[in-house]
Amino acid sequence: MRAEIRQVADGTYLVHGHHTNWVILKDGDAVTLVDTGYPGDREGVLESLAAVGAGPEAVAAVLITHAHNDHIGSAEYLRAAHGIPVYLHPREVPHARREFLQQATIGDVVRNAWRPGVLSWAAHVIRVGGTAHNPVTAPEPFPTEGPLDLPGRPVPVHTPGHTGGHCVYHLPGAGIVISGDALVSGHATSRIKGPQLLHTFFHHERAQALASLEVIGALDGDTLLPGHGPLHRGPVRAAAEQAGERAAR
Repeated sequence: MRAEIRQVADGTYLVHGHHTNWVILKDGDAVTLVDTGYPGDREGVLESLAAVGAGPEAVAAVLITHAHNDHIGSAEYLRAAHGIPVYLHPREVPHARREFLQQATIGDVVRNAWRPGVLSWAAHVIRVGGTAHNPVTAPEPFPTEGPLDLPGRPVPVHTPGHTGGHCVYHLPGAGIVISGDALVSGHATSRIKGPQLLHTFFHHERAQALASLEVIGALDGDTLLPGHGPLHRGPVRAAAEQAGERAAR
């Protein structure tokens, strides 16, 4: 499977990999890479960089929304092989090192195997390295608060719940929110289309995940780039409200 690349704004690209997304922010010859897909997405990550006229040497930093294997798949490779810093929220740094793990367990998957799509999703996860031990050995907290001095000038916004240190990245000038898994627009285990929360068993603290929807809804924007599902156009506030309403049903 080849990664599917879509330019959504000047210098901003949403890339669909193996059931997970990453984002490329390009400013001149320099790039910020937000998330890196599964370990099995490495070829797609490199191809997507090449498609926008960049290579690993152009990547100023890798930003991670949260440290699940479908988002940090190639982070350690890029750090170790190319010297690229990997930045996360301070609370997510030890998670990326695998000092602890906040994600769905095998037991969670078994208990939810009755849900449409869960078994085929689980088989896919195994095929693309989603269950591998894949820590980032030297992740770093964000070097500054507010807009980061990186291509795209992303602003990290702490949105805990899916994991304790989950962050979305706001691009105020472009009206874009890169929402990771705090707010998605689809998933292999969901029959719903459009803004939604992932199933409860995917979240470390569901109540916090619901509260973080309000944080996301307060961000000014009309374009949502989720960790799973397609690009969503429309007021971010309305998307967050719709996800909250669906989660309450």
